[in-house]
Amino acid sequence: MKKHEEFMEAMSRCAIVECADGFKMSVQAHEGAYCTPRTNNADIYTLVEVGFPNRRETLLIKYAEDPDALTETVYGWVPVQLVTDIIAKHGGMVSGEVPPGVIPLEAR
Repeated sequence: MKKHEEFMEAMSRCAIVECADGFKMSVQAHEGAYCTPRTNNADIYTLVEVGFPNRRETLLIKYAEDPDALTETVYGWVPVQLVTDIIAKHGGMVSGEVPPGVIPLEAR
């Protein structure tokens, strides 16, 4: 496992999302994340933090903290609908968790 994946597994409050096609990403929302509201245990989030996808996802690029390292960076204040769209694009979730506000579309 890569060093950043180990870090994310240890620090994540929501388990890493894995989609049907093998795409993975961290999706987080809490007081230490780039999200709205920036608080723990909100009933619903409108913007969330995505981190360390295992491959380039063009829908995320404009949110990248480091656009030169797209699989080694975080993406702040990503709209929850966009995260839901990314999950759908990759065939739905086979494992993982998402914060309230992101629709956890399951793979068929």
